Amino acid sequence: MDTVLRDVRVVDGTATPSYRADVALKDGRIAEIRREGRGPRPGGARVLDAHGLALSPGFIDMHAHSDLALLRDPAHEAKAAQGVTLEVLGQDGLSYAPVDDRTLAEVRAQITGWNGGGPGDTSVDFDWRTVGGYLDRLDRQGIAVNAAYLVPQGTVRMLAVGWEDREATPAEVDRMKRLVAEGLEQGAVGLSSGLTYTPGMYATDAELTELCRVVAAYDGYYCPHHRSYGAGALEAYAEMIALTREAGCALHLAHATMNFGVNEGRAPELLALLDAALADGADLSLDTYPYTPGCTTLVAMLPSWAGEGGPEAVLARLRDDATAERVRRSMEVEGADGCHGVPIDWDAIEISGVADPALAGYVGRTVAALARARGERPWAVARGLLIADRLGSTILQHVGHEENVRAIMRHRAHTGGSDGILHGAKPHPRAYGTFPHYLGRYARELGVLSLEECVAHLTSRPAARLRLPDRGLVREGYRADLVLFDPETVAAGATFEAPRTLPTGIPYVLIAGRFVMEDGRRTDVLAGRTVRRSPGR
Repeated sequence: MDTVLRDVRVVDGTATPSYRADVALKDGRIAEIRREGRGPRPGGARVLDAHGLALSPGFIDMHAHSDLALLRDPAHEAKAAQGVTLEVLGQDGLSYAPVDDRTLAEVRAQITGWNGGGPGDTSVDFDWRTVGGYLDRLDRQGIAVNAAYLVPQGTVRMLAVGWEDREATPAEVDRMKRLVAEGLEQGAVGLSSGLTYTPGMYATDAELTELCRVVAAYDGYYCPHHRSYGAGALEAYAEMIALTREAGCALHLAHATMNFGVNEGRAPELLALLDAALADGADLSLDTYPYTPGCTTLVAMLPSWAGEGGPEAVLARLRDDATAERVRRSMEVEGADGCHGVPIDWDAIEISGVADPALAGYVGRTVAALARARGERPWAVARGLLIADRLGSTILQHVGHEENVRAIMRHRAHTGGSDGILHGAKPHPRAYGTFPHYLGRYARELGVLSLEECVAHLTSRPAARLRLPDRGLVREGYRADLVLFDPETVAAGATFEAPRTLPTGIPYVLIAGRFVMEDGRRTDVLAGRTVRRSPGR
């Protein structure tokens, strides 16, 4: 054997009770599992005494925003140190493939707050235009963890329709369907949408259903950030269930939260909706992160009509006093669709990152606090920042409810997703802490899930959604993507005050049998590869 993990507590991803064993690895796979007291122990070139540690499958991050981080920083310690061995990119309907020269420039400008990569950023060479080209680039450069990709519906709409707020023509729908099919043929595992982000939010249900029919034909799944997580959240969830049932497509609900004051204590209503759909035969799953605040860009809070035409058109509207006043009224009085139909609470909007270093003084403060300090109205502060930072500012939005978070994570269709934005001076701690926070806070300290249940949520359930036949379990013949952690000490180091702090209690992480984390430190191993939809499905 190449490596033997001796005397380890195996938490195998099935949610059944753990057991002690020696686990032997050979050629990147689990070659033998010898339970305690059942015959001679395997030997190997390296034998690691793992007494006191638990062994689980590698964690799968079902909602990641590492699209450029993997290229800019292949070591990717933020995720490797958490035990993440696979993450799903291309989320929320906005990413960097498929594109042409025009749309690449537009999407770079639109989501610079998520990933950097905006105009003038030369840290990444955007030398691809197709989904296959992007995946090839990841493999060619070498990456720390494995990566899968969703075709982003908003980016596809940019290509076929542009930034107009209107129904797509039949010819445009046909082009979008071809683009989605090409992305799936090139290895994408499904389709994502960001239905509170322009231009994806301009799509009708009929248009989305047609795209989901294509996804269903390739046995992929649809992952929507749906139209509202605030006012109308339940209706928005029901909308996604209905259209995927119509299309015959599997559904995975992105960051399935119930946020804002209107939804406090309403998680049981969402869970009842999901249970009814599952009982009726829906192929449905969801992911959440174990925190209450959300994180996105400041420009995403604007009403959808303000985003028509793309980033430059948004800036022109903000510079015009009369139009800016319309935007303010929509956000503060009416409840803009960008803010999920709820009037914005500027005390809940904390600036977490800026594109322009000269604006660093905004970071870590709420818009309301900045306004009070300056003797200005909050909208004046927000408007000024949007213009000065060219829409590149990110925010934390403090709108969640702990009881909803706990209730949803218990659901049988639940998986873990960090929604981790790694860019910015003060990112959300979920980017560095999601998976150890599940294990330490919610399993060990609070008992919301047992350790075995928690590991299943983070491993085998997402592997099943991704249709991966040899990942997500500690089982002979499976890939040796594994995590060794101490169940008594594992914890997220990241906090809102120090969000880039690495976790504790995760000394070893292996991908394809190779140590990417050893003794709690990142090695130089780049064992990750892209995980592509299998040909023929």
